[in-house]
Amino acid sequence: MRSIRENTPLSGPRDLRKPGIWLRVLMTVNFGALLGVMAANREWRSFFAEFIEVAILIEPVTLLSLALLSFLNAWLTGLRKWFGIVMVILLVLLVTAAVRSLLVAMQWVEPDVAGISRSSLWVVIAVALLLWWFDLSVRARSPALAEARLLALTARIRPHFLFNALNAVLGVMRADPRRAETALEELADLFRVLMRENADLVPLSEEIQVARQYINLERLRLGERVRVVWDMADCPPDPLVPPLMLQPLLENAVYHGIEPATEPGEIVIRFERRNSRLRVELTNTVAVADGHAHGNQMALTNIRERLMLFFDLEATMTTQLGGGRFSVTIEFPYRPVNAR
Repeated sequence: MRSIRENTPLSGPRDLRKPGIWLRVLMTVNFGALLGVMAANREWRSFFAEFIEVAILIEPVTLLSLALLSFLNAWLTGLRKWFGIVMVILLVLLVTAAVRSLLVAMQWVEPDVAGISRSSLWVVIAVALLLWWFDLSVRARSPALAEARLLALTARIRPHFLFNALNAVLGVMRADPRRAETALEELADLFRVLMRENADLVPLSEEIQVARQYINLERLRLGERVRVVWDMADCPPDPLVPPLMLQPLLENAVYHGIEPATEPGEIVIRFERRNSRLRVELTNTVAVADGHAHGNQMALTNIRERLMLFFDLEATMTTQLGGGRFSVTIEFPYRPVNAR
């Protein structure tokens, strides 16, 4: 069974090229430095000056170390685990010594042999703790656990959708047997998608096909009340997207925006590439009196957890309600279809 590509286990230290990792490291290092200065500080009036003095050293060391480790990521991840950890510590110590020498040459800090030893010790402790923390998070997000979580998220979609789809087929079986047969074939195709591993990114064309099949099934119940507009003008050719991303969003739009209303409703789906990111926006009309007050967050929570599994902190999802329309906007790193 293939694992989620973005959460591939590493033989050496974790992939440090991700913005989410940089953010966590910077926040952790600065928070640790803050606690250290607070513990060593004797007079609060000198606290800010002491923290600035420490920050002058740790900020460039942290940023340069992250940059160097990102550059050497392919080499480091190919090493044996413990050898990779030792190499990371040695590289960070080398960066620390270089930065400290530069600051001494610029007369920003005083030359201090004891200070060098003390800062080197703190570097070793900090790097070891960070690597230990990342190792724990990798174990928590191991491929087996991540795939099991992803399958559990997939299973959440099935009961509500299956109930509506089967009722819709039953409603047209006598009046239009051929349409009912086609609907059952579409339902079988959809469940084939739902029951596969879904542990890797898929081409957008596959997601659109699944979404169209879902809309065709909903039109059995709601007829032409369901109107879908596809805006693909600024979309790159067939990018990779998380599997089963559109269907739960469409289900949410139909369930809360179109089904409770008495008039036709419109769903607009727009894809756009912005630099190195893909932007997906889905908007739908909102019923004045939505009787489905509870459970409307399930699909959105489902998508958020999927994005976290695939992209960690590199993906964002926002919602907005106003002007009689509800919109969901998702952004994540752009991956061309040949990147798989």
